[in-house]
Amino acid sequence: MNKIFARFAKDESGATAIEYGLIAALVGVAIITAVTTLGTKLSSTFGNVSGKL
Repeated sequence: MNKIFARFAKDESGATAIEYGLIAALVGVAIITAVTTLGTKLSSTFGNVSGKL
């Protein structure tokens, strides 16, 4: 039983997968934020151009 627990404690593959998942989630949030901000600014720019036409 001690060998199984020691092997489980040394195994870091699950931790690596969790870290990659957190990085992917952070990148996703950054992309969503950037696209939302860009969309809002683009919408107001088109509104200004439409108003001047």
